[in-house]
Amino acid sequence: MKLALLAMLVLTVPTVAQETDRARTEALAARAAERMRVLHEEADRLASEERTLLGDLRKLELERQIKQEEFTRVDREARAAATELAAVDAEVRNLEERDRAERPALRARLAEVYKLGEARYVRLMLSLSDARQVVQAMRLVAVLAKRDHDRIETHQTRLQELATSRAALETRGLQLATLRAEAVNARAALDRAVEERDALVRDIDARRDLNARLAGELQAAQQSLQLRLKAIAGGGEGGTPVEPGAALPLRPFKGDLPWPVAGVVRMRFGRAAGSALPTSNGIEITAQQGAPVSAIHDGTVAFAATFAGFGQLVIVDHGGQTFSVYGNLLEISVASGARIDSGQTIGSVGPSVLGTPSLHFEIRFEGQPVDPLEWLRKK
Repeated sequence: MKLALLAMLVLTVPTVAQETDRARTEALAARAAERMRVLHEEADRLASEERTLLGDLRKLELERQIKQEEFTRVDREARAAATELAAVDAEVRNLEERDRAERPALRARLAEVYKLGEARYVRLMLSLSDARQVVQAMRLVAVLAKRDHDRIETHQTRLQELATSRAALETRGLQLATLRAEAVNARAALDRAVEERDALVRDIDARRDLNARLAGELQAAQQSLQLRLKAIAGGGEGGTPVEPGAALPLRPFKGDLPWPVAGVVRMRFGRAAGSALPTSNGIEITAQQGAPVSAIHDGTVAFAATFAGFGQLVIVDHGGQTFSVYGNLLEISVASGARIDSGQTIGSVGPSVLGTPSLHFEIRFEGQPVDPLEWLRKK
């Protein structure tokens, strides 16, 4: 009878262990599937954002081309107006030089005519014996007077026309200068907008690449879990032993990891600006003393004991030289070498070196300390 009971116990223990392992593996597979769904949704959203940005970029490029053509046209008109203005100025200078050159002779003729006066015109006519000479003299005087009058009038009219043209060209030049400046500013603004959109597209491309890598890692983990489930089923039926299961990789869960404890961050990663406190490789989360501390991800307990400067300390190995560190614990509820699941309680919050109850928390990714706030879910 005792031998039968012993045999039943021997057969039951592996079965229970396999069932436990199956349940844990199925839970990991479900967690991986859920994270894969989130990553696929994020990939779709990023693709949609990129399509929108590329559409905006095409519009901006078209607007930039239009602004460039507007600038070219306005610049050409401004140069033509400047050339016309220079030609007007040159003609004005030529007229003024001619006026200065001809003014002495014109002044002398006018003075002589003025000296003659009406009476002297009469004496001039009477002094001539030949009527024909009188007529010729009269015609000469009239021609000279008309020519001088026409020259003066033409000169004044042309100067007035040039002054009007110059004023119009200056006004047009100012308008074109304003339009050119507006075109330059608009083109510069469009250039900046295009650069910003390009930077956003590059950022989205980088995030899509990272998303694809993370999804690939999870895909590989899912396949491994499926193989493990088959192995468990085979071991259950045929008695074949099953190797311990591997944990899910941590990196695909970046930005979606649960907080180790409910509390407020009082010290951030690195040295705070203007602070005399030393650089921190993690964060300090104030919480109630005795509050439960949970593992952020499944893994294996690599260390669970007192450590100088950190009090009671637990280090969880997540594989790939990636660890999470939990310090200032009041008590530890896991043992070194134990496999733990995400969300499993590993201890409770204890007092820090400053006396305030808080959890010292770190993440070491590929052996290097990283900012935990970039890995935990946003509150």
